[in-house]
Amino acid sequence: MVIKSVAELNAFKETAKEKFAVKENGGMKIIVGMATCGIAAGAKPVIDVLTEEVEANKLENVVVSQVGCIGLCQYEPIVEVLEAGKDKVTYVKMDAKKAKEIFDSHIVGGRIVSDYIIGAETAK
Repeated sequence: MVIKSVAELNAFKETAKEKFAVKENGGMKIIVGMATCGIAAGAKPVIDVLTEEVEANKLENVVVSQVGCIGLCQYEPIVEVLEAGKDKVTYVKMDAKKAKEIFDSHIVGGRIVSDYIIGAETAK
């Protein structure tokens, strides 16, 4: 994307602010690590499932976004769920099936899937 004017820059800034404000406004943000390590471990199907489910369920207060390296390459693919007033939840070693389970249980149902969080994985 090439920004060619101040107006385009301001429009981009407003769009970005809206996306990042979701969490602060009582919404939810789902972050998927999509650096080389995440992609190699299978993050693309994970982000696809989460994005498709958010769109199919018309969840306007939920944003799915990708980031680079989260710094825990051995646990990729990684999904982080951020909600206002709550601790971040980090899911590790995700796949498309687990992502769907996370969506149904945590994103829609509000119940953390403790079998997939970082603490559960490192305890094994």
